[in-house]
Amino acid sequence: MKFGRRIKDSRYSEWADQYIDYGGLKKQIKGNLPWSDTAEAKFIQSLKDELAKCEKFQREKSEELMSKITTLESEVRGLVEKAGLQDDDDEDEVEEADADAEADADGRTPGDVERRVDDLRDDDAGSDDDDDDDDASSDISVDAIEERFRELEEEVAVLVADVHDLALFTKLNFTGFIKIVKKHDKLTGFSLKPTFNKEFLERHPFYRMNYDPLIVKLSKLFDLVRTRGHPVEGDSSAGGSQNAFVRSTTKYWVHDENIVPLKLAIMKHLPVLVFDPNKEFSKADSAITSIYYDNEDLELYLGRLEKTEGAEAIRMRWYGDVTGNTIFVERKTHREDWTGEKSVKERFVIKEHLMNDFCAGHYTMDEEFDALVKKGKKTEKEVEGMKQLANEIQYAIITRKLRPVMRTFYNRTAFQLPGNASVRISLDTELTMVREDNFDGNDRTHGNWRRTDFGIDHPFPSVKPSEKELFPYGVLEVKLATKVGEEPPQWIRDLINSHLVEAVPKFSKFIHGCASLLPERVDLVPFWLPQMDQDIRKPVQAKSKVLIERPHSNAHSSASAATSAIHSPGRSSEPSYHEPVSEGEDDEEYLVQAARNEEEHLRLPPDAAAQAREARDFREQKLREEAAAQAGVSRSAIAAASSSSTAANHKDVNGNAKNKSLYDPSLRIDPLASSDRFDKNSGSKNRTGANHGEDSDDEDEADEEDDEEGNRVIYVDQFRAPPGKRIAVPVRVEPKVVFAAERTFLKWSHFAILLGGVSITLLNFIPPDDPVGMISASCFTITALLAIAYSGGMYAYRITKLRNRIAVDYHDKYGPTVLCAALVGSVLVNLVLRLREL
Repeated sequence: MKFGRRIKDSRYSEWADQYIDYGGLKKQIKGNLPWSDTAEAKFIQSLKDELAKCEKFQREKSEELMSKITTLESEVRGLVEKAGLQDDDDEDEVEEADADAEADADGRTPGDVERRVDDLRDDDAGSDDDDDDDDASSDISVDAIEERFRELEEEVAVLVADVHDLALFTKLNFTGFIKIVKKHDKLTGFSLKPTFNKEFLERHPFYRMNYDPLIVKLSKLFDLVRTRGHPVEGDSSAGGSQNAFVRSTTKYWVHDENIVPLKLAIMKHLPVLVFDPNKEFSKADSAITSIYYDNEDLELYLGRLEKTEGAEAIRMRWYGDVTGNTIFVERKTHREDWTGEKSVKERFVIKEHLMNDFCAGHYTMDEEFDALVKKGKKTEKEVEGMKQLANEIQYAIITRKLRPVMRTFYNRTAFQLPGNASVRISLDTELTMVREDNFDGNDRTHGNWRRTDFGIDHPFPSVKPSEKELFPYGVLEVKLATKVGEEPPQWIRDLINSHLVEAVPKFSKFIHGCASLLPERVDLVPFWLPQMDQDIRKPVQAKSKVLIERPHSNAHSSASAATSAIHSPGRSSEPSYHEPVSEGEDDEEYLVQAARNEEEHLRLPPDAAAQAREARDFREQKLREEAAAQAGVSRSAIAAASSSSTAANHKDVNGNAKNKSLYDPSLRIDPLASSDRFDKNSGSKNRTGANHGEDSDDEDEADEEDDEEGNRVIYVDQFRAPPGKRIAVPVRVEPKVVFAAERTFLKWSHFAILLGGVSITLLNFIPPDDPVGMISASCFTITALLAIAYSGGMYAYRITKLRNRIAVDYHDKYGPTVLCAALVGSVLVNLVLRLREL
């Protein structure tokens, strides 16, 4: 989709004048060609004004939202206090009545008590009108409080939509500035991009705004309103009371554009987990840093990558800034399902100044742990387990020559109900991996247990680019502990099936860091590594249940029923202006919603719509073939990719109609497939001069459907490992698989022995001069020997592959058939020769 159209369709109408004037800047460029120094100065000033406008609005709007959240939070607490006072008054009245009844009953006869009760009833009857008035007043007050809470729910929903739109405001404007500078450099011949990136954006860094403080406070307010001022309280690390449950963990990638919408969508069901609610949120509160240890052979890396039984990961982790003194020493141990055990993470706490001595073996934790028993914080049994863990980790570090190899840093937003760990969701952003090793002769830690030349100042400008990997996506981790046979909550299923996330099973930060930063020492790479240059964004489904919408009944949002055209189905029906599309220029929205556009959006008759679809399919096929010709890919591979894409365009897995574009990420790889793929640049071609006879506006916009470098990205469902590397295929080898191979070999051997017995019997019981018997015995003997040789070879082949965890086809397609044919042939030879003797 052209960006001019995208920003018009996606912006929030009430803020329309605060967005970048993309059209005006574009007209300023084209209206002053050929370009001059004067035009350049005016354009730079216009660019600065637009940047200042966007930054000012974003800052003021964020402050306004924070102020609204604080005000509403105070109001909610006031309502809770009023409701609490009324509840206390009701309880006091009940207690007083009970006390009077008990006092009246003391020392009186039953008749006296009855007379006293009658008197009280008479008094009550005489004051019925007053009581009714008081009750009505109380009822109105409770109803008013509840009505106000319902109004607050709508106001909070508006705030959620405002935060969502403000994040989209940031993304759209940042993209707009990048694109307009690119267009300026392309049309004018002046180079503004280097200066713009280094100077302009540094002075107006609106695109770096951190929305976490807003989201944390908004989540707290949302939870207060939803629970009517009584949020769930408890130990955030508690696991619940259920005994029989199944815990599952799944990881997903989240594109940068979807991080804020995803947080807001989760926040509607789970509050942001805050360990210290009395402390104001700061960015350092969400920072988590881990140092992973390994040796020069990367034994721990290979073990975790291949998922071998008992594979370990040893890391040192701390929370917050590097100035903290508390370090968590952790060990994660992988267990295969067939062992009947679960993978486990164990850890203990150590002070930072003791880390070097502990890793060198000069200090043990026994005294520290014994002190915990004396203080009553731990039991003897718990301390014995901690001692064993510390000794095992220390022994592994010394004997296996482990040293710091990889650092991972990220900011984590956790969502969970305190005291209930049945659903735990964490979202890690700004994920960065940094080298800590000395394998190249450069001792980065200088003998310390970690590097000390940087802290948590993402993106770590003091670290060399070759020593760090800035991961382009957020990492979402969903942990569910559901009862046996119970389905996950519906909102969880809606979330993981939405356009906001891309599933990447078994993703590991440590594995990715080693595979990316230590290519000279790594031959085996994870299956997701060749996919890193793929676009994981998906088409937005209009009926998705995770979209952020504004309350339609709210007067404040009457001008716009929804937040944006992209993220909400409730758009106004008022037609918007669309710039014309040049010939050969694809429209992303047109591809994503092809069938509906041709018959509804474009309002074509059925015959014309069918012809349009055929023309578009032909054009897409031609583009694929041209890209393949440049990349040197065979036409057969193109045909396969085209057929799979065409089939996917019509039916989904449930047989429902489904439209997918050329850019549909679902056409990406199956991680188990061996494959080939297009290079990112293979499909690029210069189309700027394709339509010389058309309007220059359309011609200049032809590159806006490509990526930032102007290259067309074509997705196929095949990948190839980097040169000299192998992709690690997740293969689970259980003992029963080995036993099955052994049983198959024994069955074949048993059959071969039977055939050998038949041949020996023929040799022993036929006359020496019987040629027919000799021929038959020879046939059975040869068949038996072939069976033994074949079964032995197949068994050796299978066991070798299983030991190397190589995914191959273990099904024997031809062996049984050949054996049966040889057996039938031997019997027929014996029968035919005997019949000829008659």
